[in-house]
Amino acid sequence: MFKKVGAVILLVSDMDRSIDFYQNTLGLELKSRSKEWIELVKNGTVLALHPTKFKNLSTDGVLIGFKVSNLDDVCKKLKGKNVKFVQEISTEEFGKYAIIEDPDGYKISVMEMELSEEEELKQAPGYYGFAPV
Repeated sequence: MFKKVGAVILLVSDMDRSIDFYQNTLGLELKSRSKEWIELVKNGTVLALHPTKFKNLSTDGVLIGFKVSNLDDVCKKLKGKNVKFVQEISTEEFGKYAIIEDPDGYKISVMEMELSEEEELKQAPGYYGFAPV
């Protein structure tokens, strides 16, 4: 039936502000752009942005996860860019993570895995049996 997730799509209140955050603050690469649709990509994963006409976005049920190789360094750089941290670095059995927010309040988990390659392949990509919110 389904082959894979084609994109994570976020409805955003201000396209320019969100493009700046995901491209310049988080370092995703611009794949394509039109007035009502932006695709950013990192290692084959697509994050699409689409403007919303809703005044109140519900961001409570959304969590985007990014893997990093050095969480301490990434968090230091994000703090230097005045990114809002919802949760500072926490350590779990799988490694460590922090949670930040984008301009619309979407939660973003940034994680450094400390699993062997074999253990990580057994898990859902990016997560080790937890939802950090």
